[in-house]
Amino acid sequence: MIVLISGASGGIGSATAELFLERGHEVHGFDVLPASIEDENYTHHIGDVCDEETYPDLLPEVLVNCAGVQESGRDIEINLSGVIRFTEMFAVANENIKSVVNMSSASAQTGSEFPHYAASKGGLSTYTKNVALRLAPRAICNSIDAGGVTTELNRPVMDDPELWEQIMELTPLKRWASPREIAEWIYFVGVTNRFMTGQNLLIDGGEAGNAKFVWKE
Repeated sequence: MIVLISGASGGIGSATAELFLERGHEVHGFDVLPASIEDENYTHHIGDVCDEETYPDLLPEVLVNCAGVQESGRDIEINLSGVIRFTEMFAVANENIKSVVNMSSASAQTGSEFPHYAASKGGLSTYTKNVALRLAPRAICNSIDAGGVTTELNRPVMDDPELWEQIMELTPLKRWASPREIAEWIYFVGVTNRFMTGQNLLIDGGEAGNAKFVWKE
């Protein structure tokens, strides 16, 4: 299948692109940063989800929205408004689409994070349900609401022993997910699954049961 992944240059987006490539798909990455993957079945497009003039001419069958920022001053603009624009173009207006997976956050369900970030992800989880209703019956749309993931974005707490200990006290499984683990969930929800739609899957090691946000001062 033809797969389009935003935010493909690092973290969960890069891990997801690599997994789809391993499983034989044609993958197109989209990011403001240069490519981090070299593969004969990978094409990289540089652009901004908020700028439709940078969008590639493409009709994907699977769309994965991993583009996002945290405490940037543009959280709602990129994480919500940009993803809406990107999805309306590459999924809603695309008759070839079969599946959409939005990368949301556990904070969408708990509210336990930076205010604008939590609001952007909460909006994205609701938008997921909106798209699912509009795409049915020809396609599905779901979100992965991830808790802690070991990406560079989370270095401020991962590298602070005191804060990391506090986080692990709140996390029943006593670890965070790797980007590859979240990519596996994205693949399952977007490809293997053909009946679930409009759902927000909380993948957080049980941390949401405590809902206490820990971050560096």
